[in-house]
Amino acid sequence: MTRLHIPIHLRWGDLDAFNHVNNTSMLKLLEEARVRAFWSPDPGETAPSTAVLDSSIQSGVLTLIARQEIEYLAPVPYQRDPLDVQLWFGKLGGSSIDVCYEVCSPLETIAQGRQVVYARATSVVVKADATTGRPIRITPAERAAWEPFLGDPIVYAHRR
Repeated sequence: MTRLHIPIHLRWGDLDAFNHVNNTSMLKLLEEARVRAFWSPDPGETAPSTAVLDSSIQSGVLTLIARQEIEYLAPVPYQRDPLDVQLWFGKLGGSSIDVCYEVCSPLETIAQGRQVVYARATSVVVKADATTGRPIRITPAERAAWEPFLGDPIVYAHRR
């Protein structure tokens, strides 16, 4: 399975009183990775091949979060190097996408054989018409861009 590797820098404000990334900040980190993975780049910007959604107000398309689940595996300490947010698609439905993530220590730690997985998460994203709010089908071009990153969905270990 092929994964996207999206580097996301931490901000000092992401930390809580326990000196690790706050659980609510994790949602913002996942959002940033998702935006970079999906939204088409502006002229002169670079983006992964999955960035095929027009994010402009004029596009008439919304990407709505229908569900999110996070399993925290280890505290995320503050660090200057960007986190390696690995992203893939657990399911491509008619109008919905299950986006899977592993939030890991910086990419350089892979080469050193010590990458830490801090969290696993899934977001169910639904494409919707901005005027009516009704679901919109995934286009053939979107499906073609995303299918190479289709893999197994996350199986959560600590589910009750």
